[in-house]
Amino acid sequence: MSPIGTKATVRVEDKTLIVERVFHAPRELVWEAWTTPKHVSRWWGHGGVPLHVCEIDLRVGGSYRYVQRGENGMEFPFIGRYREVVKPERLVYTMVFDMEPYNQHESVTTDTFEALEDGKTRLTMRTEYDSVEALQASVASGAEQGAIASMERFAEHLAGMGG
Repeated sequence: MSPIGTKATVRVEDKTLIVERVFHAPRELVWEAWTTPKHVSRWWGHGGVPLHVCEIDLRVGGSYRYVQRGENGMEFPFIGRYREVVKPERLVYTMVFDMEPYNQHESVTTDTFEALEDGKTRLTMRTEYDSVEALQASVASGAEQGAIASMERFAEHLAGMGG
């Protein structure tokens, strides 16, 4: 086992993509790094594409906006609203990849932060889509690889924070 945690596991159940990983860091630190713009901007995203916009209004009804910019200048915007914020246990929010034709589908993600023995935390992301077809389209566009890559960069970032 690595000093920063186990590798991410991914599975699909019906219309839900589930990504889970255990981190060698306390739940409060995992929550902070998962929800604070100065941290999120360093690890979130797919394919090493930088996250150059990271706006978070972390409250029920608040919104977020993340924008990645590729080497060619193309932007990849993601937006959503927070439906539930229970620090440091649970976060529920919508997500839309805000580009045609993907912006026709809104998913709902539930992140749970489970405190484990020895100061570890299990983070489980459950992203539910409105249809199996929407899930398949999201996976085809890189959602699964993006989630795994983000989890790996998140683990590295946590390790750098002392977690």
